[in-house]
Amino acid sequence: MSVRGRELLAEALLLDEEERAALAEALWASLHGEPETLRLSPAWSDEVDDRIASLRRGESRAIPWDEVAARIRGPLDGR
Repeated sequence: MSVRGRELLAEALLLDEEERAALAEALWASLHGEPETLRLSPAWSDEVDDRIASLRRGESRAIPWDEVAARIRGPLDGR
C-alpha cells in the first residue's frame, strides 16, 4: 500500500462503525460493482438494520461463528 493509501486508511479508521461500513461497501463496489442479485430488497435491508440496532441496544446477542458452526455440524456429526 502506498503512503497515501496508509494515510487514508488511518483517517478511515477514525470514522465511526457505520461510516466505516459505508466506506468499505463503496470501495468494494468501486472494484467489483454490485451485481443486482446481491442487492438486498428494501424489506431485507430494513430487517438487517433492525437486527443491528437490536444488538447495539443490548436486546439480543451475537453468537460467535465457531458456536454457530458447531450447532450446525452437531446433528450432521451424530452428536
